[in-house]
Amino acid sequence: MKIRLYLPILIITFLIGCNKKGEKSPQLNGAIIGQVTSQMTDVMVHDVTNPPLAARFYSYACLAGYEVVTQNDSAYKTMHGILNEFPEVIKPEGVTQYSYQLSAVLAMLETAKKMQPSGGMMLQKYQDRLLDSCRTLGFSEEVIAGSAAYGTGISKQILKYAKADKYNRISNFPRYAPNEAKGSWYPTPPGYFPPVEPYFKTVRPFTLDSSSQFKPAAPAPFSEDKNSAFYKMMLANYNVKPEGEAKITAAFWDCNPFALENKGHLLVGMKKISPGAHWIGITDIACKQAKADFSKSMLVTTAVSVGLMDGFMACWDEKYRSNRIRPETVIRKYIDSNWKPFLQTPPFPEYLSGHSVVSSAAAIILTHYFGDNFAYTDTVEERFGLKARKFRSFNDAAKESGLSRFYGGIHFMDAVENGWTQGENVGNWVVRRLSVVGSRPSGPDNETARQ
Repeated sequence: MKIRLYLPILIITFLIGCNKKGEKSPQLNGAIIGQVTSQMTDVMVHDVTNPPLAARFYSYACLAGYEVVTQNDSAYKTMHGILNEFPEVIKPEGVTQYSYQLSAVLAMLETAKKMQPSGGMMLQKYQDRLLDSCRTLGFSEEVIAGSAAYGTGISKQILKYAKADKYNRISNFPRYAPNEAKGSWYPTPPGYFPPVEPYFKTVRPFTLDSSSQFKPAAPAPFSEDKNSAFYKMMLANYNVKPEGEAKITAAFWDCNPFALENKGHLLVGMKKISPGAHWIGITDIACKQAKADFSKSMLVTTAVSVGLMDGFMACWDEKYRSNRIRPETVIRKYIDSNWKPFLQTPPFPEYLSGHSVVSSAAAIILTHYFGDNFAYTDTVEERFGLKARKFRSFNDAAKESGLSRFYGGIHFMDAVENGWTQGENVGNWVVRRLSVVGSRPSGPDNETARQ
């Protein structure tokens, strides 16, 4: 799939209050935050970033932007003392002329450029277009320079915090070897990729006491007995027909960065977003629809990204504990050697369903900020050739995303259902932990840009 490029003219839609009497600079509204995260998504698609790592990238970039907000908007409080080991972020000295909203955006970009492999190359081009548009629309060179210095100063502190989360130590662990015991996960076709992030549980979580804090119920044990619960679940997967609405649902929530397509004698990689990227896109849609101002949009996007990160940590902790076999592998062995799931099986153990976990966590967090029964149209996948879908609430979307994994043939039903439960537990925990940082009712942007 082609990645959509953003034209400089589009940035104009994220600038308001231009040329008002007494103002030296325009203001930025919340919609630009979604554009930055969308640019980050483009880099992730380019780099084939795995789902847990994608959540990590979003989280630290958003935290950099959010901390700028807390230093300039008294309605919002720092994450210091809220997130695990989060430092006291200091405002850079000597910066007097700046737009704090532009500073927040540049802090996000600077963090993403340093953390994402292709970020420096791809995001710099977007940043250059952004700043050119800011100049055209009234930002002085002094304000732009001050905002850049401010953003860079905050980003450096967040990057130091990120480095201490121990992700960089994962490469020192021994290569993960699949367990060959019956019922254990084994790499699947067509790529037979090695397992993704088997040691992700060793990373520092943001809000969880540990990655095992919300350990789920044990999965149905593997069994060859045709009367066993496991065998019956296997038959349910085999008998499901991905047709009509079920097929549309499975395709819409596919979100598999590792997909390959057979073309003659070649396997061609398909560019797709991750589950977390899909929910970050939904967050942007919700913030725009609710007319959330810049500060609230920054808070909500940060909260969702933190929830995604901790959700993946909880899920991945269980994946490599239970290490359960995928439907594709076991159905081919015991029922039909020619069977293929509708969706391509991702390269990691089956239990729990990651999409079920992170979707439920994100839905709980978004419901907290925007209420239940928040109807919206999900257009996130349009850029990848899929039609928009309407949902009555975030929770409805989360339930559908989980079912999509069953319809697609890549998860057993207990992985979906227990995934929903774990995700709800993580989401509610994140909401409780972040409840003190602040928020305010959604409304038109009414903030004054700092000069």
